[in-house]
Amino acid sequence: MSEDGADLLDSPSSLHSAYPFPSSYQRRPSRRLSNDSTISIASIGGSLDINAQRGSHSLREAGQNAISTLLQPPIIRTGLLTPAASTSSTYRAPTTRDIPPVTLTNIPNVDPSAFKHYISRLGPLFDNLHRLRRDTKSTQQTHVPTSPVLSRHNSAASLLSPTDSPQPTRRSSAYARRRLNEPTPLSTIPSVYFDENFQLENPRTFDVVSERAEIAPGSAKQEQSANGLPLPPRKALASNAILQEKLSWYLDTVEVHLIQSISSASTSFFAALGSLRDLEQEASDSVARIQKLRAGLAKLDQDMAIRGLDVANLRRRYQNMQKLANAVDQVARVVQDAKDCEELVEKGEYDAAASAMLRLDRLIAGQPNLSSDAPAAELHDLRSLHALQGLSDSMNQLRFRIGRGFESRFLETLLSDLRRHIDHVPPKDTMRRWASTSMRLRGLQSGPTAYMEIDEQFRKDLLASLHGLSNSGQTAQATADFREAIMREMKHLIRKHLPSSNDDDNESVTSVATRTSKAASQQEKSIILARNLRAMDEETAEDMVVNIYTDISEALRRLSIQIKVLLDVTSTMDAPDSLKSPLSPSVRPADRSRSPAPRISGIQEELSQALDMSSLLGQAVDVAHTQVTRILKVRTEQVNQLPLERFLRYFTINRLFADECEAISGRSGTQLKALVNTQINTFVRAFGDAENQRIAQTLDSDQWEAKDFKEPDQALLSRILEGMSSDPAVWLRGTRVWEDPSQPESTNGTPAPNGENNDTKPANRPAYVDETRYILVSSAISLLRPIDNFLALMASIPSITSAAVPALIDVLRTFNSRTSQLILGAGATRIAGLKNITTKHLALASQALSFVIAMSPYLRESVRRHASSANKGEVLGEFDKLKRLYQDHQMAIHDKLVEIMTARATSHVNAMKKLDFDAEAKKNADGTSAYMETLTKETGTLHRVLSRHLADMDVTVILSQIFSSYKEQWLKAFQGVEIKTAAGKQRLLKDAQLFDSKLSKIDGFGDMGKTLIDAVSAKTVVQEKAVVPPPPPPSKDADLKTIEVAKEKPLPVTPEPVEKESEKTTTEHQEEDDAKT
Repeated sequence: MSEDGADLLDSPSSLHSAYPFPSSYQRRPSRRLSNDSTISIASIGGSLDINAQRGSHSLREAGQNAISTLLQPPIIRTGLLTPAASTSSTYRAPTTRDIPPVTLTNIPNVDPSAFKHYISRLGPLFDNLHRLRRDTKSTQQTHVPTSPVLSRHNSAASLLSPTDSPQPTRRSSAYARRRLNEPTPLSTIPSVYFDENFQLENPRTFDVVSERAEIAPGSAKQEQSANGLPLPPRKALASNAILQEKLSWYLDTVEVHLIQSISSASTSFFAALGSLRDLEQEASDSVARIQKLRAGLAKLDQDMAIRGLDVANLRRRYQNMQKLANAVDQVARVVQDAKDCEELVEKGEYDAAASAMLRLDRLIAGQPNLSSDAPAAELHDLRSLHALQGLSDSMNQLRFRIGRGFESRFLETLLSDLRRHIDHVPPKDTMRRWASTSMRLRGLQSGPTAYMEIDEQFRKDLLASLHGLSNSGQTAQATADFREAIMREMKHLIRKHLPSSNDDDNESVTSVATRTSKAASQQEKSIILARNLRAMDEETAEDMVVNIYTDISEALRRLSIQIKVLLDVTSTMDAPDSLKSPLSPSVRPADRSRSPAPRISGIQEELSQALDMSSLLGQAVDVAHTQVTRILKVRTEQVNQLPLERFLRYFTINRLFADECEAISGRSGTQLKALVNTQINTFVRAFGDAENQRIAQTLDSDQWEAKDFKEPDQALLSRILEGMSSDPAVWLRGTRVWEDPSQPESTNGTPAPNGENNDTKPANRPAYVDETRYILVSSAISLLRPIDNFLALMASIPSITSAAVPALIDVLRTFNSRTSQLILGAGATRIAGLKNITTKHLALASQALSFVIAMSPYLRESVRRHASSANKGEVLGEFDKLKRLYQDHQMAIHDKLVEIMTARATSHVNAMKKLDFDAEAKKNADGTSAYMETLTKETGTLHRVLSRHLADMDVTVILSQIFSSYKEQWLKAFQGVEIKTAAGKQRLLKDAQLFDSKLSKIDGFGDMGKTLIDAVSAKTVVQEKAVVPPPPPPSKDADLKTIEVAKEKPLPVTPEPVEKESEKTTTEHQEEDDAKT
C-alpha cells in the first residue's frame, strides 16, 4: 500500500469519501448511475489495481453520480440552481422508518460455575493455541521482514505470492489490459481487517468498517458540530448497498489469493509429506537399535560394575574400621595426657604443663606433634566428639590454673626486682639524684641511676612468664593484677616506715586479732599512730620522711623501667601457641607461621593498653601522695616549731619529691603541694612571731653597754652584705638534704647573756658597713640572726618572699619601737634595771639605728633578687618605709641630745644672770665662774661620748646644732650682763675665754668663742652707784630648780610621761661622766 493509501486509512474523514476507490484515477462514466446500480468486480478490481500501481496524485473532478459525490454532504447555496444540481438536491436520506425494526432477545444470566467443566477441558487447548501463535509470530518476525501493514497480511495469507511495490512510472494501457486477469492485490483491503486485535464490537472499529454510516438519524442539535455548524450527512447503514458490495469484494479477493497460493504450494506440500514418512521410518529403526543397546548395557552392569562396587565398599569399610581403631587409641592418649597435665599443675611445673596442654590441644585437633615422628594421617579431629565435652571443662580449669600460676610468677618476678632495687639504693644517693635534676642545682654532678640497670636473668624470667601468660590468655588479667599489686606496694612502702600503731607491738602496722570490734580497733590504732607521729623528734621524723620518699621514688623509677623492659621483651618474643579450648576452631600451624608479626603486635598492644605507663605511674603517685599527705597533716604543729635549717630541709625534701613524682608521672601532686605551701605560710608566721618575741626579750634584758663584734657576728654581717648580689652557700645549706645537718653556731642565734661579764674593755671591737664604724649593743648584734634567717629562708624558698618580707619588716619594726620605748621613753629604767638614761645610752641607740639603716639597701637588694615581678614594687616599698621610720627615730634621738644640752645651757645662763661679776672679781680676780666651768665640762663630756659611739658626721651634726643654740643663748646673755667695774668686765672676759679655750677644738664650734670675746670686749663699764652684796654661788638646788622649767616640755617620741626621770637621769649622768673623766 502506498503512503497515500495509509493516510487515507488513518484519517476517518477521508474514508467515507475516497476509500477504497481513489478519486484521482476514476474515469467519468459514459452514463449516469443510480444509487442502486452495482459495479462489476472487474471494474472495481481494475480501479483498485490501477490505484495500487500508480502513484500519481493528479486530481480530476468527479461526476455527479459518482460514489464520492453521493457520500459528500449537500452544499447549500443561495441563488439559482444549475440543472446538474437540481437532481441531487431532491435526494432524501433514509429514515428510521425505512429500516426494519430489530427485536432484541433477552439474554439470561448464567452462573459462571456452569462453565467450569467446559473451561477445564478447553483450557489446555487454549494454552497450546496461544503457544503456537507465539511461536508462529517469532518465526514470522525472524524469516519474513516486511512492513507493519504487510505483516498483518501474513497471518491470513502467508502462502500468497508477494506483489511488487507500486512503481512511480506510468504503465502503458496494453500492459494494464494484459494484467486484468490477475487477482486483485491484498493492498486494496483496508488494514483494519488484518489487525490482530480486530473486534467489530469496538465502536471505533465498527465506525471504520461501516464507513461512518449511521444506524438511526440523530436530532438537529446532535447534527451540529462544536462550533454550531451542521455536520456533513451520514449514510444509513441499512440502505448502504455499496458497503455490502465492498465487504463481498474483500472476501472474494482474499479467497482468490488463498486458492492461488494453495495451487502454487501443492507440489512442495506433497513432496514434504513423502519426506516425512521416510523420516518416520528411520526414527522407528533407530529406536529399535537403542533398545537393543540398552539391554546389552544392563547385562554388562550386572556382571562387572556392581561387583566392583561391592569390592570398593568392602575396602572402604576396612579403612573406616582402621580409622576408628586409631581414633579410639587417640582418645585414650587424650585422656592420659589430660591426667599428666593435671599432675604437672599440682606440682607447680607450669611451663611443662603449658607445653603438655599445647600437645594435648594439637592431639585433640588432629594435628601432628612437632616433636614426634608419628604420621599426620593417623590422627583425627576429635573436637566434634560429644564424649569429650566433659573433658573440655576440666581442660579449661587446668588452663585457668596454669594462667594463675604464670600470673603469680609474673608478679613475683616484678615485685621481687622492685623490692631488691629499693633495698639496694641508699636514700642519700636518691636525694643526690633528685638534686642533680633540680633546676636550682644544675651545677651538681648527675646522681646515680641504678634504677636503669637490668640484669639478663631478670629479662629471661620475664620472657618466660610472658610466654606462659600469652599462651594461657591471661596477659590482660596479669597486668590488671600487677596494677593492683603496685598500688598495694606503694602503701606498704609508706607503712613500713611509720611508727607502731600498737603500744604492745614494735613492728609496723599489724592487725590486732584480740580486739572484739574491728572498727574500734582500727580507730584505736589510728589514734596511737597519730600520737606516735607527733611524739617523734625532728631528726627521726626527717629520717622517716626521707625513707618514705626515697623508696617511693626508686619504686616509681624502677617501675617505669620495668614497663619499658616488658614492651621490649614482647618485641623479641616468637609467635606463641594459644592455649585455646580444644573444641573451639583453631588456626592451622601453617597459618600461624605465615603471620607471626600480627600476633606479636597484638601482644604488645595488649600490654601497652593494660600497662599504660602514664596511667599506672599516675595512679601510683596519687596513692603515694594521698598517704603521705595524711602523715604530714598529723605533724603540722611539729613542723611549725622546727628550727629554720630543719624546716628548710623538710621543705626541700618535699619539693624534690613532688618534682620527682611530676617528672615520672606528669602529675603535679596538687594535694601534697597545697599542704606544704600551707605549712610554709604557717611556719613563716610562727617564725616571725618567735623572732619578734626574742628581739623584745633581748631588748628588755639589754643593759645598753657596748659589746665586741665577734667573729660569728662578723660572719652573719658578711653573709647579709654578700646577699646583695648572691646567695651565700650557708643560706642554701638547708637545701643540701643529702648532707648531714650542721650544728647551730650559737644557742638560738643569741650571744652570751650580758650578766656573765659586764666589765668594759678599753676599746670595743666595732662592726663595719661600707667602711663605717658602728659600736653596737648586744640587742643590735642579736638582730643579725633573724635577718640572716629570713634572708636564708627567702634564698632557699623564693616563692615565699612575699610572705617572709612582712615578717622580717615586723621584726625590724619591733626593734625600732621597742628601742624607742626603752631609751626615749626611759622604759629601760623599769624593765632592764638601769638607774638612769645617759647620753651614752642615747648614742648607742642612735648607733644601733644607724646600723640597721646602713644594712637596709643590702636587705632591699637581696629581697629584690628573690621577689616575684608581680609584687616586687610593693615588697621593696616596705623597706623604703622602714628606712624612713628608722631615720625619724634617729633624728628624734639626736634632737633629744640637742634638747638636753640646750636645757643645760639655759640653766647656766640663768645662773650667770644671778651673778655679780664686780663682786666676784673682788673675791677672786684670777678665777672663772662655776657655771662656765660646768658648761664646758658637760659639753666636753658629751663630745667624748658621742665621738666614742657615733660616726664623725653624726657627731658633727649634733654638736653643730648644740653650738648654734649656745651661740644664740650665750651671745644674748653676755650682751645683757651689766658690768660696773673693770674687774667685773675682766672676770666676764675670763669666762668667755674659758668657753673658747675649752670648746674651740670641737668640730662645729666655729667662731662662737671669738664672737663672745668680742661681745665682752665691746661692753662698757657702768659707774657703781651702790654696793650690792654679791649673790651666793649657784648650788645644786638652784640647778634642779632651773631644770624644773625644762621639765614641762614633753619628749618627742615617748609614749608615756617620763619627763621627770629624763631630767633626773640627765643630771646624774653629768656627775657619772665627770667621775669617769
